[in-house]
Amino acid sequence: MNGGLPPYYFRVKDNGALVFRVDSENRQRRLELDQIATININNGQVKPQGDTVLTDEDQAAIDAWKSARETELTARDIDDIRRTVDHLNLTAHWVQSKATDAQLDDVTDRLLLAMHDLRTVLVKKRADKLLG
Repeated sequence: MNGGLPPYYFRVKDNGALVFRVDSENRQRRLELDQIATININNGQVKPQGDTVLTDEDQAAIDAWKSARETELTARDIDDIRRTVDHLNLTAHWVQSKATDAQLDDVTDRLLLAMHDLRTVLVKKRADKLLG
C-alpha cells in the first residue's frame, strides 16, 4: 500500500463525521479503516467508538478536522448566499423577459412571501445593529 496515506479518515455525514484510523501496515497488507469516534459538528461532541480510548494524537487530529470543517461550512454558507443573490437577479431577468403568465401565477405568491420574509429579517438585523 501507499505509505503516503493519512493516519485518519473522516467520513462526512449530515451533522459531523465518523472518524477512522487508517491501518495499512497489517499482516494481510490490506487497507483497514477502524472506526474510533463519531463527531457531532453542531454541538462539538466527540464520542469514542465502543471501548476506544482516544489518544492525544487522535484528539489533535479530530480537533484539527473540526476546525477545518467549521471553516469550510462557513465558507459554503457565504457562497450559498452569494449564489442566492445571483439567483434573485436571474429570477428578476426571467420574470421580465421569459416568464409566461401561467409560470408567474405558479411562483409569484411564494416568491413574494419569501422575499418579504427575507426583507423583514434583514431590516430587523440592520436596525438591531445600528441601535445596539
